[in-house]
Amino acid sequence: MTAELKQLHEKSKLPAAQAGIGTVKSFFEANKASMAAVLPRHVKADRMVRIALGALRTTPKLMQCTTESLMGAIMQCAQLGLEPNTPLGHAYLIPFKNNRQNRTDVQVIFGFRGLIDLARRSGQIESIAAHAVYECDEFDFSYGLTDHLSHKPAMTNRGEIVAFYCVAKLQDGGHAFEVMSVEQVERIRDGSQNYQSAKRYNKESVWDTHFEEMGRKTVVRRLFKYLPVSIEMATATQMDEVAEAGGNQHTETALEGDYTILPDDYEDQTESDEPAVITDINGEAFDAEKHATDAEGNPVLNKDGAFRAKPGPSKKDNAPNYASIAEAMTKAGTKEALDEATALSDSLPPEQKKDLRELYKSLSQKFA
Repeated sequence: MTAELKQLHEKSKLPAAQAGIGTVKSFFEANKASMAAVLPRHVKADRMVRIALGALRTTPKLMQCTTESLMGAIMQCAQLGLEPNTPLGHAYLIPFKNNRQNRTDVQVIFGFRGLIDLARRSGQIESIAAHAVYECDEFDFSYGLTDHLSHKPAMTNRGEIVAFYCVAKLQDGGHAFEVMSVEQVERIRDGSQNYQSAKRYNKESVWDTHFEEMGRKTVVRRLFKYLPVSIEMATATQMDEVAEAGGNQHTETALEGDYTILPDDYEDQTESDEPAVITDINGEAFDAEKHATDAEGNPVLNKDGAFRAKPGPSKKDNAPNYASIAEAMTKAGTKEALDEATALSDSLPPEQKKDLRELYKSLSQKFA
């Protein structure tokens, strides 16, 4: 290992805000080959690096996490072929507080769309879907030798949610489904570390803001236990359960500790159609009028994780106009000063340049 790589490795153990966004980017670039080795063909390493850096912009509190744990989370997503923190809603990089080691690490939380995508890619499942059942819907199911499930949603005034179900059609022509009552889902919710942590801080959790999506995800995860799942599906389900229970996903990287989710960060915004409010490490909301953006319109962060202020007017904005040039010409005390002021008119429209040439002829007479 070269001295440069050794230094980069040491800095990766620091919080990203302390190491600097440049170091984070260099660390990812240095490990791009390792990432490419585990990625499926349809996902490129360059894209995963861009997604990781984009996650730091859209969820600035990830800058409190170590670069090493961020890389570990991205590698886990790469192995599963899922893109985190994108509108696809497949997975989310969430900062968790490592209470034992007093630092913040990154955990991966999967959306139900990500789990369904893995199921469809397994080669064993032809189709899979999850839905919520409302009290005014027509819904009937039975288990046994002749399983049966029928759901006809009410078009209006559906009432309250009473159940969730997930149904999968298998490649061999068979099918499987799982139904959970709302009470069963709420018991899962009550045991969720995210829900408990949010209540402890009198905050809303993702269960409060997106209950239906979380219920659908819960029943998908339950059905997975009875499906011919792939290694990727089993891995994602296990990782998701570990994170929700406040455990450690990163056993292979020795990120040990008891984890507490940061209550302000796990909102799973992309599960809904609501646009996410982007904040920096200080909690300041992004304002396009005040803050700098890159070529793709994403917020630019300083090394400390705060939004970079939008630069002042460019030289073009400060370019002299007709009035300022005419004033400079009038105030010129020497022929040289008059010539310099007049030369500034080269960038003006032809009509204005013509007027200033006439003014020049008049003013130059006093220096004859």
